[in-house]
Amino acid sequence: MNKKYTYLIVIFLIVTSGVAFGRIAGNDFINFDDNKYITENNHIKLEINKESFHWAFTTTYFSYWHPLTWLSHMLDWSLFGANASGHHLISLLLHIGSVILLFLFLNKTTHNLWPSAFAAAFFALHPLRVESVAWAAERKDVLSMFFGMSAIYAYAFYAENHGYETPQQALETDSKARGGVLNPPLRGIVQLTNSATLRFRNWSFNNKKLSRYFLCLILFALGLMSKPILVTLPFVLLLLDYWPLKRWPKETTGRLIMEKVPFLLLTIASCILTLWAQNKVGAVASSDVLPFLTRTANAIVSYTVYLGKIFWPVNLALFYPYDLSLPLWKVSLSGTILILVTFVVLYSIRKLPFLFVGWFWYLGTLVPVIGLIQAGPQAMADRHTYLPSVGIAVILAWGLPLLFSRDDTRRKILFPAAIAYLFILSILTWQQCGYWKNSIILFQHALQITKNNYLAHSNLASTLAEEEKFNEAVYHYNEAIRITPYYADDYKNRGNVYAKLGQYQLAIEDYNQAIRLQPDCADTYYGRGTIYGALGQYQPAIENLSEAIRLQPDYIYAYYNRGIAYFMQGRNKSGCSDLEKVCELGNCQALDLAKSRNLCH
Repeated sequence: MNKKYTYLIVIFLIVTSGVAFGRIAGNDFINFDDNKYITENNHIKLEINKESFHWAFTTTYFSYWHPLTWLSHMLDWSLFGANASGHHLISLLLHIGSVILLFLFLNKTTHNLWPSAFAAAFFALHPLRVESVAWAAERKDVLSMFFGMSAIYAYAFYAENHGYETPQQALETDSKARGGVLNPPLRGIVQLTNSATLRFRNWSFNNKKLSRYFLCLILFALGLMSKPILVTLPFVLLLLDYWPLKRWPKETTGRLIMEKVPFLLLTIASCILTLWAQNKVGAVASSDVLPFLTRTANAIVSYTVYLGKIFWPVNLALFYPYDLSLPLWKVSLSGTILILVTFVVLYSIRKLPFLFVGWFWYLGTLVPVIGLIQAGPQAMADRHTYLPSVGIAVILAWGLPLLFSRDDTRRKILFPAAIAYLFILSILTWQQCGYWKNSIILFQHALQITKNNYLAHSNLASTLAEEEKFNEAVYHYNEAIRITPYYADDYKNRGNVYAKLGQYQLAIEDYNQAIRLQPDCADTYYGRGTIYGALGQYQPAIENLSEAIRLQPDYIYAYYNRGIAYFMQGRNKSGCSDLEKVCELGNCQALDLAKSRNLCH
């Protein structure tokens, strides 16, 4: 009967997840990271071969080393191309796989079917999951979670002890099987037989145990190669040793820690690679931009805000701007809440071990993304709760039944209440998935529910510019610059819009400001160079386009426009040289046209 319910629960998790997230199949890519990860990334559009594998395993593009994520995007592109639906559905399947593995792990280790089912369903259907599942560029989230849950499930098989007997236990087992205690002469023969049998049992058992250990370790490595967020998994495994695996105090603390050493070594390697990759592109905010005290205050508040969103998941946005002046009362209140909950959890650790495990799972797995080492401009992000929320799901699943002393009361009240709650979560998730339909809907929603959201203004402006709604785009760029006047990209992009509107002087002023803020951006010099060319000022056009080429030697459009400027100055030899370079980079039409007009030979 229990197996029958297990199958039914798995089907329930698959169906409800599919329904709650199903509308993402009709969503487009968005213009925030999806372009850099997928739609404008020529590397993932290449055929999967030796060269593409080499790039995936050696690049730190976009501030991460996650080769499996790149290979996943390559496979998606080979299957679906620019059809966003296929990319989204693969992410959903990975999420559903993680949900099922979580349920199977909890059910296997606790032998408590319904709390395991509720924890998995709560994790599966929560609106905070939408950002990880509906955002194509966050494939790294669902892929790493799938391998992480696989590793935890494999660990449950490794940690189980069935099949092992001590010599004394083996002897007593044989004695009982023969109807009682054996006499001394026969006892010696049985001991000898038991010893040989036991050695075989232990050999077989240890080999099986070792293979499970290495399977868990390999899955952990694959998870880290998908996204380094899993660096806290060794810490999670130690928590699971306490509950529900209950390996403490059966096994010594030293042994439990020693068996995590290979996991910790992989964690250290992943941390080094991640910090190196992010420092390489300047993704980590310096203490001058964000002082440590500011980051600490934001981390304390974020812990409690994440909790609030877990229990009241409304007003969710893709981006939450950083508040550099958090009120002291908010930081103090958040810190007090965290301390009080931690004290209660530690006080009840023996009676309610799941509280300890769930709470420290939540606290510990948030550490890499809580902002103490700030990567990115966000104060917090819904996707950061993907792994940590499992801890809260465990607390709810095993804690709520304790509020009811009688089993019949639990069945009459708790079961229908849980179904109703999961239904509400599903509706909110379905609604949240709709905001990810396209970039305009997504960032308009973000502007409605957040304040001073410069990133939402900037990305909305970029989308409007692509749709040639230039005046609306200028308005949102103006707002983005008003909020954060020190981002070069907004000036550069507004300059591009002014250029399309024919307002060349305003465009040049924006390019000048962008270069003052970021003097090493090839695109800005290219934009300013094309404006000078349009104004007939060919020498400054050539100077700017040359600088763009110096910064980006394969900038095909810069070579083309500089070649045109050279021709306009009568410097045909230099113009032909640039068009030959354009041909080398893959487009020979301009060179052929120049030859047909006897400008080049």
